[in-house]
Amino acid sequence: MAFFEPVYIKTYEKGLLKDKVEKANKNLNNCQLCPRKCNADRLSGQVGICKTAEYALVSSCQLHFGEEAPLVGKNGSGTIFFTHCNLLCSFCQNYDISHEGRGMEVSDIELAGMMLSLQKSGCHNINFVTPSHVVPQILSALEKAIEKGLNLPLVYNTGGYDNVSTLKLLEGVFDIYMPDFKFWNDEISELICKTPDYPEIARNAIKEMHRQVGDLFIDNSGLAKRGLLIRHLVLPYDLAGTRGIMGFLFREISPDTYVNVMSQYRPCGNAYKYDKLSHPLSLKDYKIALLEAREEGITRLDKPGFWEIF
Repeated sequence: MAFFEPVYIKTYEKGLLKDKVEKANKNLNNCQLCPRKCNADRLSGQVGICKTAEYALVSSCQLHFGEEAPLVGKNGSGTIFFTHCNLLCSFCQNYDISHEGRGMEVSDIELAGMMLSLQKSGCHNINFVTPSHVVPQILSALEKAIEKGLNLPLVYNTGGYDNVSTLKLLEGVFDIYMPDFKFWNDEISELICKTPDYPEIARNAIKEMHRQVGDLFIDNSGLAKRGLLIRHLVLPYDLAGTRGIMGFLFREISPDTYVNVMSQYRPCGNAYKYDKLSHPLSLKDYKIALLEAREEGITRLDKPGFWEIF
């Protein structure tokens, strides 16, 4: 197997990571890290939509075997699941974490320790789940972890509601971007997340992510080392707008875009308030979504066995 070095190693060695940490930290006293642009002075304890002040909160740190196949491999993906969220989908399947704030505050040193502990456990990557609102804390902790020997690929596992300016700050830090593309229609996004601009924001964010890392590269052992991996949760009654999303990925990102078309929607959180979201996804709706992905040209699908059973 060819030697692989995460991109952040060279960024650190060139002294560029320290500059990124300083630039990211400037957001904490007038936060505009994400498209919400709350302008909260997080260093003084103010919080915006993400309800996170100076320190990140973490709900769990563990080896995870339920992620996409190229991330899991034999030993699992090392996930650090951050508390709170900048998107706040009403049907969130982690409602207690994203909306209710289950988790504990951690320092940069503690966060670095989590990365190193996961690496010691044998995982294949460090997977930051819901990282958009804690980019400064991640970068600060990363600097400390590198000094202690961190050398695994980093995964930016996001809902897709990310500022391009913040993503540009992360160039040379993340080898793998794994955004959701949740909704194609702005009215649906407004209804579910109070973010009518989500479709446009997600399109621009995904373009920037792909510019930085390209198509997903998977080595001979089946592990992802670098590139873009898209998640798309199919919703009942095609509320997510699957065909539009798949067409965009094929035409404006790459015909070789790697996509996980997910079938696990179930009503959680406040989903019961919306008639069309108040029941699980039907097999029929999922089959239609897979067909639409194929018809739009997307063929690199995670867990291809799903396709074979239909």
